[in-house]
Amino acid sequence: MREAAEKLHDLKDQIMAEPDVILEDRDVMRALVSADERRMGTNIVDLRGIAMEKLEARLDRLEDTHRSVIAAAYENLAGTNQIHRAVLSVLEPVDFTAFMQNLGGEVAELLHVDAVRLVLESHEEEPDPVLAQLDEVLKVVDFGGIDRMTGSPINMPARKVTLQSASPETAILYGAAAPHIGSEALLKLDFGEARLPGLLALGSEDPEHFRPNQGTDLLTFFAGVVERSILRWIA
Repeated sequence: MREAAEKLHDLKDQIMAEPDVILEDRDVMRALVSADERRMGTNIVDLRGIAMEKLEARLDRLEDTHRSVIAAAYENLAGTNQIHRAVLSVLEPVDFTAFMQNLGGEVAELLHVDAVRLVLESHEEEPDPVLAQLDEVLKVVDFGGIDRMTGSPINMPARKVTLQSASPETAILYGAAAPHIGSEALLKLDFGEARLPGLLALGSEDPEHFRPNQGTDLLTFFAGVVERSILRWIA
C-alpha cells in the first residue's frame, strides 16, 4: 500500500508539473472521460462527453483532409520538377537523330516510363529510309491512324492528352514490349494546318501509372515543347 501511495504521489507531481502532457494525449483523455461516465452511472447523459466525441470526429476529418492536401501538393511539385527536367533534356539535342535517341533514352528515364514512341502520319506506303532507321522510337502510320489510337473521329477536335489503359490500337507502337505495357499517355502533336498530326506515346508497365482521372496540364505543356522542338527540323 505504501509503495502504491508513493507511485500515486509521484504521478500526481508529474501531472501537476506538466498538465499539458495529459491534455494533449487523446487516449489518456478518452480514458479519463470514460471513467468519469462510469462513475456517474448509466442514467445520466453527459453532454460534455458527447460534444467531445463530435469534436474529435471533426478533428479526425480535418487531419485527414490536411494530410491529403499536403500529399497532393508534394505530388504536384514532384510532377512539375519531373516535367521541367524532361523539357530541358528535349531542348538539348542539336539534330533530329540525337533528338529521337534522347526521347527513347534520357527522356523516358526522367518521365519514369518504360517506352516512348513518336508517331507520325504519312500518305506514303513506304517509309522514308532516314525515318526507317529510327524505327525503335519513331513509328509511321497511315492517315487517320492517330485518331484511331486516341479514339477521336477523323476531322473532329481531339483531346490534347489521352490517359488510358493499354489499348490494342496502340500495341503496334511498342513491338515486343507491347504485352508488358499496362497504361499509356497519348500526347497529340499539332504541326500546323498544312501538316499531318503527330503523337507522342508514353507507355508504362504499371497499369496505374496513367489513369483517366489524372490531371493533364503538365503533359499538355510537355506536348507543346515537343511540338516546337520537332518543328525545328520539319519547318
